[in-house]
Amino acid sequence: MDCKRVGKLIYTLRRDKRFTQKELAEQMNLSDRTISKWERGLGCPDVSLLPELSKILEVDIGSILSGSLETNDADGGNMKKIKFYRCPACGNVLTATGEADISCCGRRLVPLKANRADQAHQMQTDIVEDDYYITFQHEMTKQHYIGFVACVSWDRVLLVRLYPEQGSEVRIPKLAGKPSFYFGCSEHGFFETA
Repeated sequence: MDCKRVGKLIYTLRRDKRFTQKELAEQMNLSDRTISKWERGLGCPDVSLLPELSKILEVDIGSILSGSLETNDADGGNMKKIKFYRCPACGNVLTATGEADISCCGRRLVPLKANRADQAHQMQTDIVEDDYYITFQHEMTKQHYIGFVACVSWDRVLLVRLYPEQGSEVRIPKLAGKPSFYFGCSEHGFFETA
């Protein structure tokens, strides 16, 4: 750990939050001299303080330890680069269009790899009024069900969570252009239909 880099990052993040050294120190029950020492690179935060510092400065612990923030290149909202993430513990579904370190329930998530829909995982899409009416011939039991459906167009994503108690149908407002559809099966993974 390079204390100078870590200190410079803490200084930048503190200033972004408009905290004085004293205000940051008070939130962490430390002295402002300790914060000053870190920012000058004369020492680094103790490992036991990193979770609290991470929470206050709203940055992950890995970034504090490396002393840098990795920024994504602006992609202009290109939804063709969308990545889906699903937490195996709680089922949360998250998306990103750039490189991201995403975690949930204490686990780092990796992007789901989309498979082409197979015979057992087909969806029927019809247009009803101004909506896509999507149905599945798929069981919806507590052990095996479609957990979410996402409709992705050139500028937006609409995601609908499904639960085992529901039927295997969903309505999504119609989007401009020719969207792609994605869905996740609790047992067989993540699927894409064009």
